[in-house]
Amino acid sequence: MTSMHKEIVITTDAPSAIGPYSQAVKLGNVLYTSGQLGLDPVSGTFPATVGEQTERSLLNVKAIMEVAGTSMDQVIKTTVFLKDMNDFLKVNEIYGRFFAQRILLAAQLK
Repeated sequence: MTSMHKEIVITTDAPSAIGPYSQAVKLGNVLYTSGQLGLDPVSGTFPATVGEQTERSLLNVKAIMEVAGTSMDQVIKTTVFLKDMNDFLKVNEIYGRFFAQRILLAAQLK
């Protein structure tokens, strides 16, 4: 059995972990990220709108992935929690911008 090296991933371009967890852990060539809120890493505050919070959250994920040597194009799974389903269209619009290449590929496969 081969042992893989576990690497803790940290960046100042995303909010620091506030509990006993890491922003991400890289095990071999797989990156496991912790959930990211729409918290601004510089000010420590939440933007006013759900759209701004969605964008900030995805920028946080992107920053973590980039410092780990990967990109949003390599994402396999995400989970999005909404407090209000009325926000779905706005969140989905912004989400789509971060995963545009994947959406284009899916359309081509149809």
